[in-house]
Amino acid sequence: MLKIYFIFNHSHYYFIKMKKIRVLGIETSCDETSVSVVEKSPDGSIKILSNIVRGQLNVHEDFGGVVPELAARAHSEIIDKITSLAIKKAKVKFNDLNAIAATAGPGLLGGLIVGTVFAKTMASALKIPFIAVNHLEGHALSVLLEHKIAFPYLLLLVSGGHTEFTIIKKFNSYKRIGTTLDDALGEAFDKTARLLNLGYPGGPLIEKCATKGDLDKYKFPMPLIHEKNSDFSFSGLKSSIAQKVLNKKITEKFKCDISASFQKTIVEILIKKTRQAIKTFNKETKNKTTVNIVVAGGVAANQFIRSSLENLEDQINCKFYFPSLKLCTDNGAMIAYAGIERYEKGLFDKLNFKPRPRWPLDKNAIFMKGKRINA
Repeated sequence: MLKIYFIFNHSHYYFIKMKKIRVLGIETSCDETSVSVVEKSPDGSIKILSNIVRGQLNVHEDFGGVVPELAARAHSEIIDKITSLAIKKAKVKFNDLNAIAATAGPGLLGGLIVGTVFAKTMASALKIPFIAVNHLEGHALSVLLEHKIAFPYLLLLVSGGHTEFTIIKKFNSYKRIGTTLDDALGEAFDKTARLLNLGYPGGPLIEKCATKGDLDKYKFPMPLIHEKNSDFSFSGLKSSIAQKVLNKKITEKFKCDISASFQKTIVEILIKKTRQAIKTFNKETKNKTTVNIVVAGGVAANQFIRSSLENLEDQINCKFYFPSLKLCTDNGAMIAYAGIERYEKGLFDKLNFKPRPRWPLDKNAIFMKGKRINA
């Protein structure tokens, strides 16, 4: 028997009968071009039919970081090929798609424009809905592609552009309870790697180097660690490392010891702040059972951080969930899945929707110095 959906959108009702929902998701917010097709069956099961990701390491590594203009150009050069490949691997036709979803922010404006314009063009040609997805929502929901987790749950998002705790109350209802006041954690990894001449991207290189270093060789500051909130600050940590490196002969041992001590400091900060976030979560949600914590974003791929956080499960009533490594970094599958959730609820967007380089997941996120923090 066919499943029946009533969908409301922009004052129009759509009476749709279908066996499955298939959404194509496009991700171009930074330096990965990714296109994915995700399918949801009437029984609620989710299947990633394809998830093609192409990075831009060769484009940016000589600069030690992402160059926005070069990133946008690289997206535009391959997005059509990546889309065709995603469709082919998914073994579907364009006419089998129900909607086109694309990251519309936050992120680098040039890349967002490339992705959203391509998505709008496809949606218009196929006469199907266009769905603008918040990149952070993609990360927040990515774990649901692989795990069944009930709402509400606590999200720890750690990536190159964002570091925050958010209560995921239910789909499309989010409350941020902590954020970085300066650098994102992934940014701190990249800057530290640059100081040590390790290369780019910094996260995997520091993690590898740290395995050969002394965790206790150096003591670094932990800003805001004694504050009874879940906010972060990493700029002081970076400055301390810069002082250690100043006029110092950078040997292989020095690099590894700094990397190991840096990672240990990061873990201590994350554990302390997670404990505080759990208290806030329980108070906000009136929870008295196990707190489900989802750790998402590129930094969540760090195995030392993963294992250290999981050790908390023996000390406090919580359970950690991590997306698989392929879903930690930016990818089209998480955008397609967020698109499916929005499609089912009729949350479509007009073709004049403008990309938003700054777009907080929590619509009520506070402002500081005239800007939304970490938006």
